[in-house]
Amino acid sequence: MDTLAFLIEYLPFISEGTIITLQLTLFSFFLGFSLAMPLVLTNILDFAPIKLASRSYIEVVRGTPLLVQLFLIYFGLPSLGIKFDPMTASILALGLNSAAYQAEIFRSAIKGIPESQFLAAESLGFSKLQTFRYVVLPQSVRIAMPALVNEFVTLIKESSLASIIGIVELTRRGDYVAAYTFRAFEAYLAVAIMYFILCYFFSHTARYIERKTRIPGYRGG
Repeated sequence: MDTLAFLIEYLPFISEGTIITLQLTLFSFFLGFSLAMPLVLTNILDFAPIKLASRSYIEVVRGTPLLVQLFLIYFGLPSLGIKFDPMTASILALGLNSAAYQAEIFRSAIKGIPESQFLAAESLGFSKLQTFRYVVLPQSVRIAMPALVNEFVTLIKESSLASIIGIVELTRRGDYVAAYTFRAFEAYLAVAIMYFILCYFFSHTARYIERKTRIPGYRGG
């Protein structure tokens, strides 16, 4: 069986793992998004103890491998009496990791908002929370949108780590095909093709969103 015939036969089986891969990615991304907002807010409120805690969290998460974080949650926490199933552990690890990166994306986006808008909000009597809610948040989301989609694409690829603890997503299905056929190159080539299709689609989605959501006069940085 040549490579093309192999791909035609086994690609449909491997592609069925796309659903699990996207589920992992979506749940992890929105978990990260919901945690990133409070992390960014603590930096605006300037309350030193909380700001230090959030900053420490971001630095520790960004400074340690995602695989190690996954192992800590799935294999380490049971020793403390906290146990998660593989899917939950994977979403937690990916989501908690993504939160740190999304928080940095929003921090950079906020820096891109002209200081005059903060001063205008202050002159109107807005509190820091009101400024964040009505001035900063709407604009920062628009500025950060392309980078957030790129973070989503990164999560698609990082979700392959979930195969290590038994999640049957794209990579795990590739493992099954490689073990069954003893043709590892073709099996993982099929996996790579599926990841490329997903990432290519969302990467081009990011470019489209960037064009549609770009704030006039904002050039990024």
